[in-house]
Amino acid sequence: MTSLRLNILLFVSLVLAIILSLAAGKVWVDPSAWWGDDLGALIIMELRLPRTVLGAAIGAALGMAGATMQGYLRNPLADPGVFGVSSSAALGAVSSLYFGYAAAAWLLPAFAMAGAGIGMGLLALLAGRSGSLILFTLAGVILSSLAGSLTSLLISLAPTPFATTEIITWLMGALTDRSWDDVKLAVPIIAVGMFFLLATGRSLDALTLGEDAARSMGVNVLRLQWLAIIGVGLTVGASVAAAGIIGFVGLVVPHLVRPFAGHRPSAVLLPSALAGALLLVLADSLVRILPIVSELRLGIAMALIGAPFFMALLFKMRRELA
Repeated sequence: MTSLRLNILLFVSLVLAIILSLAAGKVWVDPSAWWGDDLGALIIMELRLPRTVLGAAIGAALGMAGATMQGYLRNPLADPGVFGVSSSAALGAVSSLYFGYAAAAWLLPAFAMAGAGIGMGLLALLAGRSGSLILFTLAGVILSSLAGSLTSLLISLAPTPFATTEIITWLMGALTDRSWDDVKLAVPIIAVGMFFLLATGRSLDALTLGEDAARSMGVNVLRLQWLAIIGVGLTVGASVAAAGIIGFVGLVVPHLVRPFAGHRPSAVLLPSALAGALLLVLADSLVRILPIVSELRLGIAMALIGAPFFMALLFKMRRELA
């Protein structure tokens, strides 16, 4: 399948998934009631449409970030969480909840983006100026471990049970009660981050031949590292700021599209974005229509989907190495 046909197919599927997402919920809204002044139109325009737009944007961001990471690290198990940016963003958001600075709607996302920015700076500082993949990976692991430990510390020291519950609930990840304000905050930052990620395409293709070969072909490895850091930092940071931690999208989606898009990293970026948006919109629709009392958190749903996929991938790799 050509890249153009794959992208068209994924785009059409995404449009259909968005239509389904607008209609789906505890109360199904007929498309004929989407326009007008009645309750159905209000539900669509003020509740489901911003939630769906945000879900598509976050899915696209995480999908492209995962594809970029797997291409840059040349590791099919790489995920945006490896960078430590998502953990840093979560630490920022948890800090706002812990210290009571989340009263205003924009403060929690602001703290999350600040955490992501600090994480990006520390990642660049730890990785150094060499552009080394090994140093970069180790720096990401260190940063992720440190941010995760500090987040756990804040949870354990939370001043009230209510604060603890609020922090844990937010960390589970969800699109519940998201509004146009969240869309206006997250989508522009995600768009800028995806622009940086797309700019890595040709360099990632050259990097498949190895660092030395890429340098001999004129690739500035340090510039590529910075593009990856900034792109992943903006996309993942904005996603975590808007919806909490939603895992496995960046791991699963590139593997699903790679057999159809080809194995060049640049050819996988855009299909991964479209497939990530499709996956998250469908998953969010599913959690809304499940016959349970309270809505299943989207982060939990993605973990239930992603963990078995991850294990199957590990077993496949083990058989290939045997």
